Amino acid sequence: MANIKEIARMAGVSVTTVSRVLNRHPYVSEDKRAAVMEAVRKLDYVQNLNAVHLIKGKTSMIAVVLPYVDNPYLSSPVEGILSAANRCGYRIVLCQTNYRPEEELKVLEMLRMKQVDGVIITSRTNDWDVIKPYLAYGPIVVCEDAGDEPLSCAYIDHYRSFETGLCYLTAQGHRYIVCCIGRRGSNTSLARERAVREALAAVQEPLRPEWIFYDALSMEAGVEIAHQLAGMNPRPTAVLAGTHQTAAGLVAEARKLGLRVPDDLAVIGFDNHMLGQLLDITAVEQSNKDVGRAAFQMLHRYIAEERYEAEKQELPVRLVERSTV
Repeated sequence: MANIKEIARMAGVSVTTVSRVLNRHPYVSEDKRAAVMEAVRKLDYVQNLNAVHLIKGKTSMIAVVLPYVDNPYLSSPVEGILSAANRCGYRIVLCQTNYRPEEELKVLEMLRMKQVDGVIITSRTNDWDVIKPYLAYGPIVVCEDAGDEPLSCAYIDHYRSFETGLCYLTAQGHRYIVCCIGRRGSNTSLARERAVREALAAVQEPLRPEWIFYDALSMEAGVEIAHQLAGMNPRPTAVLAGTHQTAAGLVAEARKLGLRVPDDLAVIGFDNHMLGQLLDITAVEQSNKDVGRAAFQMLHRYIAEERYEAEKQELPVRLVERSTV
């Protein structure tokens, strides 16, 4: 197998020049760079990346923790992470945990073993006290409000986002409101549940537990909920769907079932995705893609500066009025 001494000899340059070219050092003349690359091609040289990473102390890879790769809610932050990482020359290792604590720990161990430069957790399953010790081995950013914990986070205030949609519905006179929420017991779901309780209490309306749907994140869930609503008595007059997919499935199926949207059933979705725009669905705009992008930018800065200082970045939400309310 060829080595850099052979490349240097064939290209007629020093070993130092070859090293600079292979490591993309800017201060090399174009003719020398071309000679080196031609020698690399002729000798079929393959750089030992493990050795490069050992010398640099960096892998140019980060691990992204997510519960399921097909989770529609978490695909947007991952998309934001990927787009930002590509621009910075970083590779992403997607690590599915299925919400199993031991799988999440395996990813954190990758950070401890220097197999990745940092970790972004889109949805965690371990307690903060389990995660925090790993900050000694590299930067970690979470996609939720970390509160007073010494962890950096980029997040959406899910209480505020749900409150925005609920207050809009109650202002339009709706009192019988169904809410589609994510994983039971998660921090996101708990914040949304609190928003539901307080918004209904503000209009002196009781909370109906049977009108809260958990794990309702997909288009298929929206279709199923439309069928359940059609048979309810009393029937809800509005739905606050937790994702744009849920809202789209619900609106499409409700119309098939003869429910007029918004006359019989008002619907609000989330994220202001193109699918919701095409169906003209009123939405609470919260950019999960921007959450992922912000999380990567934080992490990349910590890696470049070799300094970690916990910070929080909350992404804004706003209501986009369309025809489904």
